[in-house]
Amino acid sequence: MTFSAENIRRRLPEVEPWPGVQLYYPPVRYFPARNAYESIEEAAERLRNKALQSKAHTILFDLEDGCRQKEASRELLRWEVPKLEKKNTRLALRINPFLTDEYRKDLELVRDIAAYLDDVVLAKAGEGYGEAEIRDLSAFLAGFNVSIKIQPIIEHPKSLKIADRLMAYDTVRHVIFGIHDFSKAMAFQISPDGWQEQLKPFMTELLFEARLQGRGVIGGVEVLINKEALPEDHCEPADVRRWLDLHGDRESKVVYSHACVEVAMGFTGKQVIHPNHIHLCKVAFVPSGTEIRRNMKILELAMEADALLGGAIRFEDQMLDPPMFGKSLQTLLRAQALGALSSEQIEFTREILEKLPDQVIRENWPYGVIL
Repeated sequence: MTFSAENIRRRLPEVEPWPGVQLYYPPVRYFPARNAYESIEEAAERLRNKALQSKAHTILFDLEDGCRQKEASRELLRWEVPKLEKKNTRLALRINPFLTDEYRKDLELVRDIAAYLDDVVLAKAGEGYGEAEIRDLSAFLAGFNVSIKIQPIIEHPKSLKIADRLMAYDTVRHVIFGIHDFSKAMAFQISPDGWQEQLKPFMTELLFEARLQGRGVIGGVEVLINKEALPEDHCEPADVRRWLDLHGDRESKVVYSHACVEVAMGFTGKQVIHPNHIHLCKVAFVPSGTEIRRNMKILELAMEADALLGGAIRFEDQMLDPPMFGKSLQTLLRAQALGALSSEQIEFTREILEKLPDQVIRENWPYGVIL
């Protein structure tokens, strides 16, 4: 039996794929070895040859704190972005704080390349003008590309205090926890190893507000850079742990551990600053094939026992009931949001969704579905 995606879309909101692992990409880069910035021509060649070759879910062009050559970077993106073949990669642009001179220039660039953008990331969101920043930016984007989403970066206690209002707009599906600016605003001395514990009260508060609004939270940027990248054919947890034990340096272990904590806490993505971070964070955020199959088996047994909405089954010497079935469904929907389900697995997920009332689905998954 084929279960209708159209029927599910009529019942539940349909959303775009998650931003997932976002790679900060400097449009015009500084080369310490020669104590100079690259030329526009060199930057264009690097962009064409390397940007979309990355395995990140999203390429995030940075025009804010990580960008010194702002005018040259805008010129580069204005001419090169329309030429890129996106495939399944999302393109995002981090713009400068609301109503600054650089912000106004950034909006001119957004206007010119809006047809190619998926997300606009607003730095220092809400700090100067509150929720009006999201309102006005949403109105501006609606004039060019109604599908563009806004990702506010929560970088200050003022922003955290009004996070629910920043997330109330339909243009906002995910917010970003800007750990370094946030800790600066709090006068906290955080460490590369311990920032999650040091910022935990604020991180959990943001997650709580996002869950109430049905929004996702993208995790913090790591500053530790591992010297060797995890091989891309290592996707199963056992393979990753073995590689970390045999080849991983301290930096790799810390970055992977932080990503695993964020996944366990329900984060929907993570920003990274180095290519060596990409696969290491993806294997944490994207459910593995073994994990997907295990959770499909749980739901299959629950269906056979007619226990999806009430009842229990025994699985691997555990007693599982509807809350645990909901967690299995969450795993499948997370995998689909990050592009990891096969067509057969998508069909199975539709079958489960067809059997559940809308309210039960929303209790387990407030983000909308991609089916």
